[in-house]
Amino acid sequence: MRRKQATKRILSPDYKFGDPLITRFINGLMQQGKKSIAATIFYNTIDSVAHKTNENGLEVFRKALHNVTPTLEVKRRRVGGATLQVPIEIRQDRKVFLSIKWLIAYARARGEKTMQEKLTNEIIAASKEEGAAFKRKIDIHKMASSNKAFSHFDLK
Repeated sequence: MRRKQATKRILSPDYKFGDPLITRFINGLMQQGKKSIAATIFYNTIDSVAHKTNENGLEVFRKALHNVTPTLEVKRRRVGGATLQVPIEIRQDRKVFLSIKWLIAYARARGEKTMQEKLTNEIIAASKEEGAAFKRKIDIHKMASSNKAFSHFDLK
């Protein structure tokens, strides 16, 4: 039997832009509890994005996050003796979590020297619908569309 569902905690908005989404991104970027370092990296990244693209850095970041956000994913479901990959729509909070996770993970995997440079280039690439994080979204959608035949096996 399942216990009660955990209550959703409300994040406080960040001090510079006043957006809870940015706080969520900084929390994802943070390692070993060093939030001030993660915030510095993020704000310097936004300035660097604005300098490189000659646009508003925050808008480029939001566009990149939107481009990386998936709408479908596949979950495994056992039917008879076979394990099928059933495409399902993703909840809104999971969409945001996956897009943040992918942007940070693929930025860390890049070859530049500092995390600020890596994150800057990954955000710019994602805003142009390029880069590894955007490719991950496309791969997930391709997998879901190729398994559309199993969509009637709902996961409830």
